[in-house]
Amino acid sequence: MLNIILFLLIGLAGGWLAGRILRGRGYGLVANLVIGVIGSFLGGFLFRLIGFNTYGLIAELIVAVVGSILLIFVAGFIKKR
Repeated sequence: MLNIILFLLIGLAGGWLAGRILRGRGYGLVANLVIGVIGSFLGGFLFRLIGFNTYGLIAELIVAVVGSILLIFVAGFIKKR
């Protein structure tokens, strides 16, 4: 149970940081937080796919931010269409 809560907190922080990094490309605080949680899954999958393993809080946060940024870009492309 604690792992799930920690994962969600890291995802929320990753979404918030991605929104701050991409200034103006995000979708608001709540949407960026949701994108952060989903981006954590995406980032973890992509990093494992290319052979990187994450150990530690900072590494997991970086993966969550990268996944969130990618997800915000993809959502931006979809929104434009």
